Amino acid sequence: MTVDELRAEVQAGRIDTVLLAVTDMQGRLQGKRLSARHFLDEVLHHAAEGCNYLLAVDVEMNTVGGYAMSSWEHGYGDFVMKPDLATLRRVPWQEGTALLLADLVWEDGSDVVPSPRQILKRQTARLAERGWTAFVGTELEFCVYRTSYEDAWRSGYRDLVPGNLYNVDYSLLGTARVEPLLRRIRLSMEGAGLYVESAKGECNLGQHEIAFKYADALTTCDNHSVYKNGAKEIAAEEGMSLTFMAKPNQREGNSCHVHISLRDADGAPVMAGDGPHGLSKTGEHFIAGQLRAMRELTLLYAPNINSYKRFVAGSFAPTAVKWGVDNRTCSLRLVGHGGSLRIENRVPGGDVNPYLAVSALIAAGLSGIDDELPLEDAFTGNAYASGADTVPSTLRDALAVFEGSTLARDAFGDEVVDHYANNARVELAAFDAAVTDWELYRGFERL
Repeated sequence: MTVDELRAEVQAGRIDTVLLAVTDMQGRLQGKRLSARHFLDEVLHHAAEGCNYLLAVDVEMNTVGGYAMSSWEHGYGDFVMKPDLATLRRVPWQEGTALLLADLVWEDGSDVVPSPRQILKRQTARLAERGWTAFVGTELEFCVYRTSYEDAWRSGYRDLVPGNLYNVDYSLLGTARVEPLLRRIRLSMEGAGLYVESAKGECNLGQHEIAFKYADALTTCDNHSVYKNGAKEIAAEEGMSLTFMAKPNQREGNSCHVHISLRDADGAPVMAGDGPHGLSKTGEHFIAGQLRAMRELTLLYAPNINSYKRFVAGSFAPTAVKWGVDNRTCSLRLVGHGGSLRIENRVPGGDVNPYLAVSALIAAGLSGIDDELPLEDAFTGNAYASGADTVPSTLRDALAVFEGSTLARDAFGDEVVDHYANNARVELAAFDAAVTDWELYRGFERL
């Protein structure tokens, strides 16, 4: 939607509310509901402000220490939410509402460096210097429940009723059980400017995936965040709930496979060529860089404690730092041919912040290209049994290698690395202090 189209809709009384949103460290949409009139009169030209603790709180919105950019000592001031008009769109599932994303800048106009959207923009700018553009697709899985979010909360997330009572992977009969919800999500996302490709069932009870067409890296990550937020809102309106958390139960987790390819200024594929498996030398170096940086950047692919519960052998959540041609047991899977040739990173779960994950993919690939890193042979067979190095198995381990990574500090800067390392430490401290159901069941009576 253009600003002129928005103005016409406001004058006609069809839109009265504009959501101005930023993406936080978890990739969530945070922001303000503005009257459409106020947005057009003031915010469009002068931006808006928001408390800078939005990038310095935990997932519960608790203020926590350790952040250089925001604290009690600094007074928790504001940063500026600068609207990105290219992201303006309708919100079909909310009456009379439009939405657009904002970039975060300080009062002097300088970037808020740890902002996820700014991190990705800096990495895509590195590509642009070479005349390249990254095209990305994200595949988000989620589990649907016939229990509302409020009832799930009140029950302590016990005895939730899944949308399907058996494995509906590729089942048209099984997916029809929740098609009214899935269809509403699909059509709503189309109305919000996304290009929906398909929907299919998955392995876990009530687990599904809606796929969207790839786009340039920033557009895909923006759409990912809008979709994830919107799908939850639509489910809630239907008295249901859905979760993207990486491992909601003991069955298969929710993945978010990330596909990436590069094109030059003429639209020609950069990674495709006449080498083995249809790769160019640049494509080989790009993949080699992914492999070398995989462990160091896992924190950006698996950012939460629960993320690591998904890494179970034989669960289609690969942990071996290997690449293969159409091999789903490898953490990196080469798929497509010619112009569609791309690498799929299968490590991230549904809880990933897409801006950070794609930033990591670009940074890793560029490091391999710059160093002309040779690519090892493609792995064939079961990578779970390969004996290869694996990604870190816990958030604590991932934090240690990320914080000590020269590659991460060179690519993102100390401010970003220290900021997200502190975020991990905050989560670890909260988890270490929690008394879990597992401990109660094991120890209440028997210990």
